[in-house]
Amino acid sequence: MKAARRPLRPLSGVSSSVLTARYVSRTSNPKSSVATSTTTTNNVWQQAPQSSKELSSPLAKLPLSSVLRSLLILSVSSSSILLQPCIKTLSMLAHPKTAVLDVAKNPLLNFLIKHTIYKQFNAGENKLEVQRSIEDIKQLGYRGVLLGYAKEVLVGESNVDPKDVQAAQAEIQMWLDGTLQTVDMAQEGDFVALKFTGMGTQALEILQQRAAPTDFMDRAIQKVCDLAISRNVRLLVDAEEQAVQPGIEEWTMKYQKYCNSQTPGRAIFYNTYQAYLCSTPTTLARHLEISRQEGYTLGVKLVRGAYLKTEPRHLIWATKEETDECYDGVVEALLTRKYNSMLKSASEKHHTDLPSVNVIIATHNRDSVRKAHAIRTEQAMKGESHGVDLSYAQLQGMADEVSCELLQGFQSAEVMKGASMESPNVYKLLTWGSVKECMGFLMRRAIENTEAVGRTKQSQEAMFEELKRRARLAFRRSN
Repeated sequence: MKAARRPLRPLSGVSSSVLTARYVSRTSNPKSSVATSTTTTNNVWQQAPQSSKELSSPLAKLPLSSVLRSLLILSVSSSSILLQPCIKTLSMLAHPKTAVLDVAKNPLLNFLIKHTIYKQFNAGENKLEVQRSIEDIKQLGYRGVLLGYAKEVLVGESNVDPKDVQAAQAEIQMWLDGTLQTVDMAQEGDFVALKFTGMGTQALEILQQRAAPTDFMDRAIQKVCDLAISRNVRLLVDAEEQAVQPGIEEWTMKYQKYCNSQTPGRAIFYNTYQAYLCSTPTTLARHLEISRQEGYTLGVKLVRGAYLKTEPRHLIWATKEETDECYDGVVEALLTRKYNSMLKSASEKHHTDLPSVNVIIATHNRDSVRKAHAIRTEQAMKGESHGVDLSYAQLQGMADEVSCELLQGFQSAEVMKGASMESPNVYKLLTWGSVKECMGFLMRRAIENTEAVGRTKQSQEAMFEELKRRARLAFRRSN
């Protein structure tokens, strides 16, 4: 999700030791038996006692199986030698030419994929598995999930004739059924991610032409909106390739008005904005002005971008630093609700204040998260409230150290003394679907990591430090 065609450098001044809690000598408590000692040691390995400040660290809340699996996958993702073969393998599995490589036909391969990389990033294949994953995430302290259905159709990959109305409607119905299932699986306050391209070839063609959805598509999308509103579940539309993104944005503004006008001050429907695009500040400013004129709250999910390998290069900022400046500048404007040098008003009246907006900061960049959190902390200490509903989100299985730090709180007790501040709304983004359906999603995650080896390396080091911390603690407790 980076703008430059080079690996992301590790964040300056940040070491993995930040994530490792200092061990404080415990009071003597002799074990009554070997069995008691063994049980205590195993508990330390599985999960550190969260009630003890001395022994806690941001990643202490993760189970051992998650730490080990993350360490394995992140070690591959952060290796320039291993990552490319991994991507090629995933590509073959996503587009199998033989039954042996088809995860839907090879039970052994299906089992191996499901219990490793699939489990790292995905919620499950059915309602029971998905709801169990959601509960596990909430038990860790997360506010909820951003849940998406894995089915998608990429530009140039569908064989259905868009002029075949019956076949096109069958694709749309399949998308609708899966999306309604997703909304049904989500819990109150959760988000459900939508991919308009999941509706198939006809949708792709219409989006490329920037035309309005057909009546059949419109009714399908409105059914999703109505169910989400009735269940108090929020919807967000994923950003996609620039071949279809302008069309997606026009559709999104239509349904933002439909959903968000019903809930003053609260967004039900969100659009995704990619900071690596030079046009993003202008696009967002225009959408803010539309929402002001039409009287609803704009829903904004801000990411850095996921299609660097396939997008026209001239559309993207020249350097990673420019992308970072864009991301952080837009966040500052949104949270303070003041236009600035990055996000300028699109109104002829030159407003200084932004209209009502709800924001999801969806990034794995620790610096950006800390800057946003610092703004909110300062606002809380001053007793200010700009009415911006803010959530943070990271992909399940990625940047867990960033997510867990948010849950624990970046700020010290001294800094926060006297401030009235709720704990951050932190979400994990999960995709559900069969192993076969999720292969495209998994391949894209691996491709993204080719542009973020430095960041992935930092996550790997954090997991390794957590494993060492548990080992030291277990050793000390057993003696």
